[in-house]
Amino acid sequence: MLLALVAFAVFAPAASLFAQQSDPQSPAQSPDSPTLDAAANLADPPPDDSTQSMFPHFKDTRFWLSGQANFIFQTHPDFHAPYSGTHSLSPNYEKATSRVMTFYTGIRLNHSTEFLVDIEEAGGAALTQGFGLAGNTDLDIVRNPSLSKAPYLGRGMIHTVIALSPDKVENQRTFLSLFEELPRRRLELRFGKFSMPDFFDINSVGSDTHFQFLNWTTDNNGAYDYAADTRGYTVGLTADFEDRNWGFRFAEALMPKIANGIDLVWKPWQAHAENFEYELRHGVLPKKSGVIRLLAYTNSANMGIYRDQVIKAAAAETTPDITAHPWRITQKYGFGINLEQNLTHYLTAFARFGWDDGRTESFAYTEVDQTFAEGVGANGAWWHRKQDRAGIAYITNAIKKDHQNYLAAGGLGFLLGDGHLTYGRENIFESYYTVHVWRGIYLAPGVQHITNPGYNRDRGPVVVPTFRAHIEF
Repeated sequence: MLLALVAFAVFAPAASLFAQQSDPQSPAQSPDSPTLDAAANLADPPPDDSTQSMFPHFKDTRFWLSGQANFIFQTHPDFHAPYSGTHSLSPNYEKATSRVMTFYTGIRLNHSTEFLVDIEEAGGAALTQGFGLAGNTDLDIVRNPSLSKAPYLGRGMIHTVIALSPDKVENQRTFLSLFEELPRRRLELRFGKFSMPDFFDINSVGSDTHFQFLNWTTDNNGAYDYAADTRGYTVGLTADFEDRNWGFRFAEALMPKIANGIDLVWKPWQAHAENFEYELRHGVLPKKSGVIRLLAYTNSANMGIYRDQVIKAAAAETTPDITAHPWRITQKYGFGINLEQNLTHYLTAFARFGWDDGRTESFAYTEVDQTFAEGVGANGAWWHRKQDRAGIAYITNAIKKDHQNYLAAGGLGFLLGDGHLTYGRENIFESYYTVHVWRGIYLAPGVQHITNPGYNRDRGPVVVPTFRAHIEF
């Protein structure tokens, strides 16, 4: 990892020799950053990393209208695989292109309440239809190819702010919040349809497939089996208390009927998810800004138990099936730590650790029971390209023994299943460089290297070159 960081530090400034000079931009705060008031109390706040759009946005602060289009091309050459199963990553050369296009709208009803609606269209394809990797290489994919390609409601929520102090702090307007200023101490309530990572487990240099990393377990905590349908959305309520340098948020949300299914269970007294996160905006290095986030969650849904299904199948001399059980509600819980730390004015390091109990079926996000990720993101202002970004990361994922035994016996998860398993941790290296070409148009080459794809030492390694084209409207 140290050698990779050194190579990155040498490469990034050199990239300016080949890139077109970016256009000037007005200072603004990143949507994932603390409020400007909090940043003013930090010794070394990060540089401006706001983005340009192709068209100007509404100047009327009551309204919001913007859009984006994200296209990701990926391929991989042939790789070593003595056998493959139903849910294996194909060992033969393949390529795929995904797309996500979003239309963001919002209206502020008064000084404390706003209504936000996003319309989205997602399509294209994934490598091997999204099977075979716990840390899938493209977070933008919709794994179920049978879903309609028509536009759909992505987000639709009411956002209310309850002031708990008279003084105000400046707030950077985004599609998730239209207010120009907010009470310093406040309670924010949201109700409707949203994606849990909109508000939980955010990281300023490792959470955005539009400009940063692409792997599922780089941009999110792989062991955070957050409530979501196939497209990544749920319906629920969030409550977020914010003070000067810390915050605490809670969410109650609906769970899907089946693992990674599109339909939610509309009986919250049966299937439901609770999410908790404490955020401390304080660095771990002296006189350097940073953020520490502590996460916990519990899920209650119609989930199978790996050990029960392995025992049942062994007695019947059949292949275990995690879905072969009557409707019943079981519980799953997990924890996470999310750190980001400024190293210099232009370099920010990040790290995530995640753990879940591993006893119950992986149900909503991916098949990871333990994960550790570390990386660094760089702002292009370092090499006089303030709209550019670059980053490198290393991730190692694991599953618990019951989960291992299930896959080794030929069982299928909603993502994994080689028919057999010689277990090893799934290790991933990812890097990218995002270059601003012209107002609102960004291009990003990158590469991912996966050792032991699907936790199987008999298969791989796999190299996945990537190319992303992004447009901000």
